[in-house]
Amino acid sequence: MQGIAAAAALLCGASAHAGVDAGALKRVVDAAVQPVMQAHDVPGMAVAVTVGGKQYDFHYGVADKSDGRKVDADTLFEIGSVSKTFTATLAAYAQARGDLSLADNAAKYLPELAGSSVGATSLLHLGTYAAGGLPLQFPAAVTDTGKMVDYFRNWRPRYAPGTYRQYSNPSIGLFGFLAARSMGQPFDVLMEKTLFPALGLRSTYITVPKARMGDYAYGYARDGKPTRVTPGVLDAEAYGVKTTSADMMRFVRANIDSTGLDETLRRALAATRTGYFQVGDMVQGLAWEMYAWPAQRDSVLAGSSQQVVFEANPVARLEPPHAARSGMLVNKTGSTNGFGAYVAYVPSQRIGIVMLANKNYPVAERVKAAFQVLTYLEGQAAGERKP
Repeated sequence: MQGIAAAAALLCGASAHAGVDAGALKRVVDAAVQPVMQAHDVPGMAVAVTVGGKQYDFHYGVADKSDGRKVDADTLFEIGSVSKTFTATLAAYAQARGDLSLADNAAKYLPELAGSSVGATSLLHLGTYAAGGLPLQFPAAVTDTGKMVDYFRNWRPRYAPGTYRQYSNPSIGLFGFLAARSMGQPFDVLMEKTLFPALGLRSTYITVPKARMGDYAYGYARDGKPTRVTPGVLDAEAYGVKTTSADMMRFVRANIDSTGLDETLRRALAATRTGYFQVGDMVQGLAWEMYAWPAQRDSVLAGSSQQVVFEANPVARLEPPHAARSGMLVNKTGSTNGFGAYVAYVPSQRIGIVMLANKNYPVAERVKAAFQVLTYLEGQAAGERKP
């Protein structure tokens, strides 16, 4: 859409900053991104970075191989599990409004779960994947809300809640579902009519509207065929957001500095970065995963590894929970069959990067490329702080 593209161009043009050489920054981003795209046959990518309170946007390749449509400021990408950071923000917003407490159990908001293990599980444990071993995905037989409730009623934990972390779409999906129930509206309505507008996001959706379908990139599977995410139970809550790199960076910048936002929303954003459990060097917040800064790239790679994503890992509970700290690297990966996303930022340095691609390429390559850029941004930020 030309109007949105023009606005984004104005924003990018206004982002020039005396302390940052835009040409040098582009060379750094190009050097980090283009080899990865070539090595993994990624058709298109949108990258946004922030340093010194300013935003810079870069676009590569095509959004649709069939017609050669280029990635631009309006291109919408699936962000997969990065969507969970929005789900966490909605739940934290509900808590800040007094609609729920993370200490509440699931059955309080879904009485059909009363008497079950999941029903007795706290919202906190659901939102941090610590409910006792819920799986990565629902079984194929779970195809609607009724079957979802039956599944949760009959599920039995392998571990005591709060002792193991097992990354799980059903876990955080139910977390978002219950948060919406506490607020008395459907999840997608709350996201699209309340949360996204409150954050100033004008190109972020659960369901892409008809007028924007021309901006919705096609993802590409391993066999090279075009694909988009398929519907599933709790998909909106776990992996359903579509957005532009610029909008995603606006969300990052709101997390770095929430000045000007409603106080309730400011408290919600900070609450998502509260640390509750630790696995190795990684601290688990509400969806966000965090590392003490300066972070070691190998620590982030370990925290994003298959061992952490696909297996249950014992956790150290942080008592008391660590309130949001600016001196942390905050990050989240996300993937669907045809898309790959990575977001990382350091509030204390006011630096961050968003990388959205229309292919699910290896997470390790995302982390390595992002660290190349973040290392440069840290140097720029340090230079700006010198008297």
